[in-house]
Amino acid sequence: MDAWDVSLDSPSAPALSRVLTEAPFVVHSTGMNVPRTAANAPARAKARGKNGAKNADKISDEAVRERIVAAAMHAFAEFGFHGTSIPEIAQAARVGVASIYRRFESKERLVNAVFRETKSRLRDALLLDLDLGGPPRATFMEIWARLVRFQRAEPLAFQFLEMQDHVPYLDGESRAVEGAVLKPIVLATRAAVADAPQAFPPAVLIAMVWGAFVGITKAERLGYLTVDDATLLRAGEVCFTAIASTLPNLEGE
Repeated sequence: MDAWDVSLDSPSAPALSRVLTEAPFVVHSTGMNVPRTAANAPARAKARGKNGAKNADKISDEAVRERIVAAAMHAFAEFGFHGTSIPEIAQAARVGVASIYRRFESKERLVNAVFRETKSRLRDALLLDLDLGGPPRATFMEIWARLVRFQRAEPLAFQFLEMQDHVPYLDGESRAVEGAVLKPIVLATRAAVADAPQAFPPAVLIAMVWGAFVGITKAERLGYLTVDDATLLRAGEVCFTAIASTLPNLEGE
């Protein structure tokens, strides 16, 4: 089995609770159905006040969490997991160290949360509404173009994902998210080379292409070269042409 053959199966989502829509009733966060009568108007007003406070607290908590995750991604991208401390992240996020530990039990939990959220954005950018059953050249170039757009839109996120060795600390949930990115591409590559028994293994082909993209963007980030979007897109054409030259069934598609 390929090392990248990660199962995409996930537990089915729980069934939604029945929602009451009858006019005389409203649904509060407590789950209680309260008739709309004048007699309970003060109770409803009090409930709204409590709910409003809870919602404000929830929004505030989410805002703090977002600041922590953003600061952590920046630090991990620049200095790596081992070169980053929780106090440094706290200072960058403008929160106390205790605020981080209330939300993430350890630095490992925090980096996994950052990885999952960032990798999920990459997954959506690459695969959302993508037809992996189309002609190989068109499919390859669409994925490459989407990768270019993601890297240009979120250079720090791409740096975090692709310039660090995450394997030692990734947990099962994070590996599943990574598999959700890799497996569809691996399967599409397998289908494309199915009639070419002498072809490189799909995982090798993907690693070659991925390495080319990462290498170009890393050299650009370090100032060794300047690459505009058009040149980066043409680099994708070169990669596909190089692969297709070893696979006669792909040439001319």
